[in-house]
Amino acid sequence: MADDIKKVEEVKEEAKVEEPKAEVKEEKKQSKKVSGNVEKLVDEIAKLSVLELSELVSALQEKLGVTAAAPIMAAPAAGAPTAGADAPAGETAGGATQTVTITGAGANKISVIKALREINQNLTLVDAKNMTEQVPSEVLKDAKAEDAKSAVEKLKAAGATVEVK
Repeated sequence: MADDIKKVEEVKEEAKVEEPKAEVKEEKKQSKKVSGNVEKLVDEIAKLSVLELSELVSALQEKLGVTAAAPIMAAPAAGAPTAGADAPAGETAGGATQTVTITGAGANKISVIKALREINQNLTLVDAKNMTEQVPSEVLKDAKAEDAKSAVEKLKAAGATVEVK
């Protein structure tokens, strides 16, 4: 029994010795050179709850006029339709945009769903499936001519029928 007590005490001592090492490693990770103001902000932000962090993010986005939206969505929605938008893909002006609409999914819906998710990576599997079942559906709206052409090629290769406006 005395041996057991010694073993327990040895384990406790080893644990005490290892803890400071872990703290030192953690401190080294955090010891990037930042200004005093930034360090104070980080300390204050670390004290916030998740709900308060969410409010902080929203307030900063509003104040600075930015969003946390994925860049892939910003590109297709970047421009307004112009007069040249009804022209075929090769004849559009440099600033013209096009809308790609799927009018039929074809026989191989799975490959069409994969193509839709490749074109718009923010689509969930359910959203892409619904687009193949509820035709006509807009795949890209106000997209650049190159993006629209690429999307049309991918969808046609997957077996879908597509319309470009």
